[in-house]
Amino acid sequence: MATMGRPRNFDRDTAVDQAMCLFWEHGFDATSLAQLKEGLGGGITAPSFYAAFGSKEALFREAVDRYMATHGRVTACLHDLAMPPRAAIETALRRSAAMQCEPGHPRGCMVSLGVMSAPSPGHAAVAQPLHDARAIVRAGILACVRRGVALGELRADIDTEALAAVFDSFLTGLSTLARDGADGAQLDAAVTQVMLVWDASRLVKSTKRKPAPKP
Repeated sequence: MATMGRPRNFDRDTAVDQAMCLFWEHGFDATSLAQLKEGLGGGITAPSFYAAFGSKEALFREAVDRYMATHGRVTACLHDLAMPPRAAIETALRRSAAMQCEPGHPRGCMVSLGVMSAPSPGHAAVAQPLHDARAIVRAGILACVRRGVALGELRADIDTEALAAVFDSFLTGLSTLARDGADGAQLDAAVTQVMLVWDASRLVKSTKRKPAPKP
């Protein structure tokens, strides 16, 4: 028997997906309970909403988890030690750029946009999953840069944290461009350009020929 006030066709798993898109599009504070109730199928009562999800804050955390387990997987390659470090960063950027322009969900990245639509100070704890997700990506980029140095692909004197920040800030900036209407081809071309920063930091091997031994 359905919970009183809950539509007969209510599907909790689908509801979390719908809530994820609402939070992704509008942020936590700007997404009202009325919007959530309407977006979750319409007709659901406030008591049934709280019975299903506990609170708006709990639903937001669940929505972030759903995002990270689906759309957010585009950056998982940053932690793949079997992939060359440059390729891992480039793949993460290209996959993210493509995902952010896909139809069927809001444009941009929910995690990056959380920087601009973070919950108010009174709900600071709600934003922790977003901070944690960004920290994981940031750590993955830095690890790739450090692997590049360790493998001899990058100069030993390179400022690894500064180089990682270049790619991290670029990844965050993709969300603004996607929201402003840039298409996938434009963002992909931008990735090609930013990867030149890695190439400019490569270890330059000497091409001088050793002098022939004297007879």
